Amino acid sequence: MSTTTQDQSITHDDHHHDAPKGIMRWLLTTNHKDIGTLYLWFSFIMFLTGGAMAMVIRAELFQPGLQLVEPNFFNQMTTVHGLIMVFGAVMPAFTGLANWLIPMMIGAPDMALPRMNNWSFWILPFAFTILLSSLFMEGGGPNFGWTFYAPLSTTYSPDSTALFVFSIHIMGISSIMGAINVIVTIVNLRAPGMTWMKLPMFVWTWLITAFLLIAVMPVLAGAVTMVLTDKFFGTSFFEAAGGGDPVMFQHIFWFFGHPEVYIMILPSFGIISAIVPAFSRKPLFGYSSMVYATASIAILSFLVWAHHMFTTGMPVFAELFFMYCTMLISVPTGVKVFNWVATMWRGSLSFETPMLFAVAFIVLFTIGGFSGLMLAITPADFQYHDTYFVVAHFHYVLVTGAIFSIMAAAYYWLPKWTGHMYNERLGQWHFWCSVISVNVLFFPMHFLGLAGMPRRIPDYSIQFADVNQIVSIGGFAFGLSQLIFLVLVIKCIRGGEKAPAKPWEGSEGLEWTLPSPAPYHSFTTPPEVK
Repeated sequence: MSTTTQDQSITHDDHHHDAPKGIMRWLLTTNHKDIGTLYLWFSFIMFLTGGAMAMVIRAELFQPGLQLVEPNFFNQMTTVHGLIMVFGAVMPAFTGLANWLIPMMIGAPDMALPRMNNWSFWILPFAFTILLSSLFMEGGGPNFGWTFYAPLSTTYSPDSTALFVFSIHIMGISSIMGAINVIVTIVNLRAPGMTWMKLPMFVWTWLITAFLLIAVMPVLAGAVTMVLTDKFFGTSFFEAAGGGDPVMFQHIFWFFGHPEVYIMILPSFGIISAIVPAFSRKPLFGYSSMVYATASIAILSFLVWAHHMFTTGMPVFAELFFMYCTMLISVPTGVKVFNWVATMWRGSLSFETPMLFAVAFIVLFTIGGFSGLMLAITPADFQYHDTYFVVAHFHYVLVTGAIFSIMAAAYYWLPKWTGHMYNERLGQWHFWCSVISVNVLFFPMHFLGLAGMPRRIPDYSIQFADVNQIVSIGGFAFGLSQLIFLVLVIKCIRGGEKAPAKPWEGSEGLEWTLPSPAPYHSFTTPPEVK
């Protein structure tokens, strides 16, 4: 027996000796934790890049009139800001979290397809290099909004459209490979005894998200390919003069685009469902209803796409169908919010930074949900459509929703990832600066929109000046607040208090492990009282 142990240790040492060092370790890695780290750092770099573009937009809109940038460059900024935040910041962050956490949560040694995992990450930096390089070319980068509506993207776009299409294809390939990997891992590598209804909520939300990705990414690929052939190869899918239909572009795009926004929020629900119980020291309330609600949202997300198109002249019957389906999707979402609040109800709460971000997520995401419900109502949408009200709505969902949940996840799992506790005081500073500035940034946009200020326009009428100034100040404050997070993460990686084996167990000295029965103070009477 000792001989085999010796042999094993020799082979282990040899293997260790051969392991690539330095940059090659990161280029060649098939380790899910390394790849998760690469995704998370890449997404943070993209978050800061997209944020810098948002600051250009807000600087231009600080006063009425045209001062800093050309209108065409302003449009390039709105377009690339949107593309980078959606495909470069939010989605890779969730994929990074999936890589880090899913194998550990289901008791798997790694992701099922580790070499594909490496490839699906390493094609992303090339995709975004191609997209960003288009900004420096003659004619400029994409200037038609992140939704690239035809005919803006086909007839009136710069030549760099081909680069934009190519980069979107690469991002889509990366997403599909990541999704396949997640599904195969969860289906095949669960530990013995981990039945479907024992999966952590984060694993469930990602499994459902992965199916959404595989369903809709090819639709996006089809849309961008048609744009490419319309622009460069003389087809007329979206060209009315050649028998095409520009409204068909919107149908194809939003059939991808609406499930896409749920792809960007379902993993958030999984994160919040992990953090809220931990800091309430109780099991998640209504686990099975959470699973069914997630699945319902995913199915309904395919039936609501044309609520983005109420003003295109659809038949009234179609408008009513999409209106009611959109209102219906708020029901499973409401179930989730109820369950999180019920989890906190009479729990033994403590408010470390992850919990602060989680609570802010619940409150602010709900505001985004209510403004979404307003936009769902067809006659009202005719007034709101293409105004800053829409911008306010989806930024509440995607910034105080998706981004805040990613922040919460980072704080919650940083001790596990780095072996060090982060600086709690810096974390609280980051939270309060972010939550105050983000509301100064996005809440007044509702009023701008209701008063009729159109989105994606570099100049505006004088009556919007004071509110835009407030919004821009909030924007700069929010952008700068994220530098606190950067400092905190670097400090945490470099050292600090050593993290215990269960970093969040009983910050108040309470024993807390997830599988335990509900403590008596939740919804039952203690036996002594009876």
